[in-house]
Amino acid sequence: MENHDRIVKMLAYNGRINILCANTTRLVEKARNTHDLSPVATAAFGRALTISALMAVGMKNEKDKLTVQIKGNGPLGGMLIVSNNFPKLKGYVQTPVVSLPLKNGKLDVGGAVGKEGYLNVVKDIGLKEPYTGMVPLVSGEIAEDFASYFATSEQTNTAVNLGVLVDKNGVRKSGGYIVTPMPDATEDDLFILENRIREAKPLTQMMEEGMSLLEIAKDLTGDDKVQIVEDSIMPLYECDCSKEKIERGLISLGKKELQDMIDTKVNIETVCHFCNKKYIFHKEELEEIIEKI
Repeated sequence: MENHDRIVKMLAYNGRINILCANTTRLVEKARNTHDLSPVATAAFGRALTISALMAVGMKNEKDKLTVQIKGNGPLGGMLIVSNNFPKLKGYVQTPVVSLPLKNGKLDVGGAVGKEGYLNVVKDIGLKEPYTGMVPLVSGEIAEDFASYFATSEQTNTAVNLGVLVDKNGVRKSGGYIVTPMPDATEDDLFILENRIREAKPLTQMMEEGMSLLEIAKDLTGDDKVQIVEDSIMPLYECDCSKEKIERGLISLGKKELQDMIDTKVNIETVCHFCNKKYIFHKEELEEIIEKI
């Protein structure tokens, strides 16, 4: 049983199938608390955080950055997530509190996100220009939208599954997996894999039953010899904001706008979108900032 958030890299079918499987329960619960999200907003944002964490694992360097933006025509509005390669994630939801009727007994994530809109992925990995991939939303259910992204923008036939189980006390279970065939995967491998994944129990149900990420991977593939490549990746929801960074943002406003702020208000209060932390700049501090410009 997984007691901590973790991402495990695995190989099945003698290395012909690549599996990334994540438990993100604590990460998503921290995000829910930070932004005071309603249940359906928690489910949507939790799925987006989980897939972002799984994708961020593929980045090599500490300075690499992944940005995921989902913008739909549903009441949720949009979501933005930024991650480094640890992965350490932060993000926000445009409308944190959304209430919709259940759909087939489940939270209506697709209805909250909306079926019309786009998914935008930006990978800044130290090249001259960041890699950008944008695809239209397929369903707003997040997993299907990212499967479409992988097929369209990265030309990989990838199975994506994401799940967030929420009750009145918060996030009970959250996780996800990405299954990708390697170049030497056979047609038989893919046929068996597709059938296994189609017939598998819901991911959060397997997690509720106490299955480890390795056991889930074995169940999904039917391969008892799944190899663990790495199992020490621990994703975190953590904001890196600081008063110094906010100050740099204020400097970018220019002398005139800062002087207008001083003339109209005694203090300036700014709030970080990613963690809701408040920063107060007193009149004297603003005057010092103007002197630096």
